[in-house]
Amino acid sequence: MSTRFRIITASIICIFLLGSGPLQAEEPVAEASLAPLPDPAAVSDLIARAYDANPGIASARANWRATVEQYRVATGYPDPQLMVTYFPEPIETRLGPQDWNAVLSQMIPFPGKLSRAGEVAAADAEMARVKLDMAARNLAVSIRESFHELAYIRTAKRIAGEELELVNHLRKVSETAHAEDRATLNDVVRAQSQIGQLRYDRILLEELEATEVARLNELLNRPPDAAIGELAAPEIGSPIYSLQEIHDMAEAQREEIRMARLAEDKSAAKRELTRYDNLPDFKVGVFYAGIGEPDAPMPPDDAGRDAVGIQFGVSVPLWLGKNRGRAARDEARLEMARADTTARINETRTRIREVYFRLQNARRLIDLYGGELIPQAMNSMELAETWFREKEASFSDAVEAQSVLYNFRLSLARARADYGQYLARLERLAGRSVTQPAEEEVDR
Repeated sequence: MSTRFRIITASIICIFLLGSGPLQAEEPVAEASLAPLPDPAAVSDLIARAYDANPGIASARANWRATVEQYRVATGYPDPQLMVTYFPEPIETRLGPQDWNAVLSQMIPFPGKLSRAGEVAAADAEMARVKLDMAARNLAVSIRESFHELAYIRTAKRIAGEELELVNHLRKVSETAHAEDRATLNDVVRAQSQIGQLRYDRILLEELEATEVARLNELLNRPPDAAIGELAAPEIGSPIYSLQEIHDMAEAQREEIRMARLAEDKSAAKRELTRYDNLPDFKVGVFYAGIGEPDAPMPPDDAGRDAVGIQFGVSVPLWLGKNRGRAARDEARLEMARADTTARINETRTRIREVYFRLQNARRLIDLYGGELIPQAMNSMELAETWFREKEASFSDAVEAQSVLYNFRLSLARARADYGQYLARLERLAGRSVTQPAEEEVDR
């Protein structure tokens, strides 16, 4: 996007805001935070609600409006100055005593200076708009991460509850078997200790659920203990782009990189503005002096006539060292902005590779647990129970097989949550969805 286009865009926005009347304080934040959530709530519902209610988004939106208004301030002429001088002891002139005088002056910047200042203000406005986009993207990612974490905790609670019922059943079987000398006391104790561990797991998961609910409510601008009902099953897709394509998307669309490039544009505009600072500014004005009647026996014909004058001034950029220092300062800042852009791109590439690896690893774990380990563990558990009834295996074998299945089910739920969270982080780095074509993302 060219600098001239940004100036035109900012000007149009300013005119729109001016024509729409004074900006009023927005009220939807409080109203949106009190509205009930859908039941079940999909992640898209929560993101839409958060965008309307989150105070961070409201702050970024207000900051963008403020920087848009700054364009009119930066491109406007300085305020004229009026100076009035009153003489307690009037100054005698040929035409009479000068009681007072007034000077009205206007500073006129060197031609082109205001348009350069407008380019700097336009760059600030564009940066504020990108900050709003970044705040919205980060909020959406935080919502998705919290959504998947809460879904995992609730799934883990359900699994722990089912496991507790099954282990209670196994405990009763162990006590009966112990009475029939088919199980040892250690088998009974082990079943009882596993019940205690499962009860502790459920208490821990309930506390984790309360913590995650509070975190999600914070993002939605709701009270920490506000209830969050059922969650819709998360829809998790797979990346349709290669790693190199994701790198390219990130360099073009990630908000942090766009901000760094806009900082380059702003530094370049400030460098151009500094060149105008080294040129003179002009000043025009009108002088008026009030003349009283002279105290003379033979006053002149034009006695008491007020004096009017036209003034013209020019600033003299005399100090060459200061001018060279300003130019060198802005050149260094532009070089720093370019280096920051390169560093941001390099950092993004590294983070994308890290998150992409973790995403693929989570996918491998989902396939491993869901497709192989859990079915094998279920077969092992059924086989151990059968052998125990037929007195070909110990009760400990049945308890061990059940414990393995329990851990595998938790690991599968954890891998699914990790996959959803890493996918959200990858899309934050890419700056857009990596599971849908660009045209479909626009239509959502």
